[in-house]
Amino acid sequence: MDESVVELERIAGKIHKQLTKGEVPEMHLAARTKSNIVFDEKKQVYVYGDSKTTRSAKKLDGAYMLLRTTYLLDFIKEMALQKKSSTLRELYYISEAWELGKFGTQNESNNLIEDLEIITKLQREDFKIRPEEDGAKILGNLVLTEINRKGKPMRINCREDVGDTGYNIPYNVEEEKLTFNSFEDSRFILAIETGGMFDRLVENGFDETHKAIILHTKGQPARSTRRFLRRMQKASKLPVLAFTDADPWSYRIYGSMAYGAIKTAHISHLLANPKTHYLGVTPSDIVNYDLPSDSLTDRDINSLNAIKSDPRFQNEFWTSEIDLQLELGKKSEQQALAKYGLDFVTDTYLPEKLAEFKL
Repeated sequence: MDESVVELERIAGKIHKQLTKGEVPEMHLAARTKSNIVFDEKKQVYVYGDSKTTRSAKKLDGAYMLLRTTYLLDFIKEMALQKKSSTLRELYYISEAWELGKFGTQNESNNLIEDLEIITKLQREDFKIRPEEDGAKILGNLVLTEINRKGKPMRINCREDVGDTGYNIPYNVEEEKLTFNSFEDSRFILAIETGGMFDRLVENGFDETHKAIILHTKGQPARSTRRFLRRMQKASKLPVLAFTDADPWSYRIYGSMAYGAIKTAHISHLLANPKTHYLGVTPSDIVNYDLPSDSLTDRDINSLNAIKSDPRFQNEFWTSEIDLQLELGKKSEQQALAKYGLDFVTDTYLPEKLAEFKL
């Protein structure tokens, strides 16, 4: 039987047992508060602390929560049996048929799914719940096998068997859906923030000339993208480099890929990849390459100051770069490299940056 169904039946069985014994049903899970989320220095990821919370039917809100939970458990089991899946948004609307158990807002349904992840130590993808957004794109000499919707394995070379847009990463990237076969002559993985820069590297043939696997994160990477990246790195042992804009929001994109994020602390061990290195664009690049730039906003400055105390950025490199950026009062985009022509990023900038990593 499906592991997720077994775990959900265990939860339902516990609630049923409490009811038959005349006890007020309740559930225990890690407290989802900021104070209970800590940065594990050894694992280099965010994790939940030891504080626990109890969801009990003693109060009306708790009773509604447990009612929704039982409806949700039954819905997920039914999907597994029918080999169906649902988006987070569809789940919210499906609850309209649950009478008193319907969700008031989508945030309530999203949070309950996360509760189940914490309790079961599984992912929402295991429950056949998928996000609304599309997956990221990847292009390079990577061969993988994906199980299609008819249950048939498809062997795909992510350069030869795809178009210019690359291979679209599915929402479920676990072993039962996707396996990595070989990485051919690939030397490193380059995770790129913007679609324009991804397309520039594809058009310039950077993946071939530098034996790179290039991945478009689509801004802040979705969970499936981060999971795919972690699985790919572990399977290939290739270095992962992040290539983003030079602004605080882009640095956080790197931070979520490398060390995880507070919101997904319960599954950081599945999503984070501490072996990810930051390649650029850096504040030093603004100076060294005389890049076009914009002035930092007050919001940018506040965010940079917050990053200085963020445990994910506590090292000499980030301290010096952020201090420099605050001194410059400037930020810059990847596309600013086009100041020197459309080939500059692939012919000069990236080769020079890669040389710093001995690649």
